[in-house]
Amino acid sequence: MLLVVGVYIVAGNLAGGAAAGGVGLAKGAVPAAYQTLVQKWGNLCPAINPALLAAQLYQESGFNPGARSPAKAQGIAQFIPGTWATHGVDGDGDGDRDVWDPEDAIPSAASYDCELAKYVKDVPGDASANMLASYNAGAYAVIRYGGVPPYRETRNYVKTITTLAKSFAAPVARVDPSRQAAGAIAYAQSKLGTPYLWGGTGTAAQSGRFDCSGLTQASYDQVGIKLPRVANDQYNAGPHPARSELLPGDLVFFSHDPADSRAIHHVGIYVGGGYMIDAPRTGAVIRFDPIDGGDYFGATRVTEDGAKALPTHV
Repeated sequence: MLLVVGVYIVAGNLAGGAAAGGVGLAKGAVPAAYQTLVQKWGNLCPAINPALLAAQLYQESGFNPGARSPAKAQGIAQFIPGTWATHGVDGDGDGDRDVWDPEDAIPSAASYDCELAKYVKDVPGDASANMLASYNAGAYAVIRYGGVPPYRETRNYVKTITTLAKSFAAPVARVDPSRQAAGAIAYAQSKLGTPYLWGGTGTAAQSGRFDCSGLTQASYDQVGIKLPRVANDQYNAGPHPARSELLPGDLVFFSHDPADSRAIHHVGIYVGGGYMIDAPRTGAVIRFDPIDGGDYFGATRVTEDGAKALPTHV
């Protein structure tokens, strides 16, 4: 049976400092080259766990070890030079500290998180949330306000990371439905990081690249469900759960006109926690994105067992 994020209940409180070893990583959610590193170093202290560390790395760089930002942040964990000079560690024991080497940068990110958690250990509230707020706004601000400070950017950062972490956590108990949804999500997860291609359906001639509806079509084709090619036709491929009824595997749609399904311009696969996997646009890669934007239109459930599970609306 496929074990895929979102189609199962995840263990523990992802924002609440799970005990070491208590939270694993969902299969395929982290690039294979970094899976062991994230699992190991994500258990460095009680304030973090592997899923939370994975969410940070994804948010910071999209797991790109060569990432550079306009603010001169560098590498997979996006350390600025001054912070790296103080907090970088030699994670692989080869005698140097290389911000561009994930075997140093990932341990350094975990170590820095744990240092921040120590600074704010006496602050009331959730230890992981306070740690993330310290990462964004500084430990002094967290101490001053007695918890996550009332800065919009900081609160959004904490919410984004803790919510996204749920999409990286290994499942422990199944929530029906459905096995087909799990298989579709597993396929989409395996394509994380693939560059977008307008009109792409994943063929060899297209170097395995997709556009948004090409990805959803291919993901469900893997489990025997045939979807139309374009997003606004996929919207009509099944019943429409309300936002409060969403389950992992539901297709989620975005429209230029909130009253017209023919104006739908984008589709993704819901994975839980307010996030989807999607192929966003030219210049971007397949990734996790939040669904609650201003142009959210609705959802479609394309699995037969999932459709039967929907409540009847009169």
